[in-house]
Amino acid sequence: MGGVKKKSLASMEKSQDSEETAQGDTAQSKGKKSKEKSAPQQKRQFSFLPPKMSDADLLKSLAPLKAITVYTAARALGVNASVATGVIRDLEAKGSLKRAGGFSGHGVWSKA
Repeated sequence: MGGVKKKSLASMEKSQDSEETAQGDTAQSKGKKSKEKSAPQQKRQFSFLPPKMSDADLLKSLAPLKAITVYTAARALGVNASVATGVIRDLEAKGSLKRAGGFSGHGVWSKA
C-alpha cells in the first residue's frame, strides 16, 4: 500500500551521478594503495575576531549608550552580533562591564 515513491527524474540523475563518482573514487583508491597515514586533523577553534581597538577605545565607543545590549553594541562598533557578544563577554570578564539585567539570553549591561 504505502512504500517508497518514485523519485523525480532530476533526483534520479543526481543519485546516479553520485554513485558513479563514488565508484570511480574507490577504483582510484584501490589502485594507489598508499601506506602513508594522514596526520590527525586538528580541532578547529572558531573564535571571534574582535575589532582592532584597545579596551579603552571599546568602552569609549560604548559610553554614550544608556543600556548596552548585543545589538546596540554591534551597531556602535560596526561589527556582527556574534562579534559584539564576544566583545561584551570579554569586557565583562575583565570587569569593565557588569550585567544589569535582561532575561532569556537577552542581557543588558552597564559600565562598571
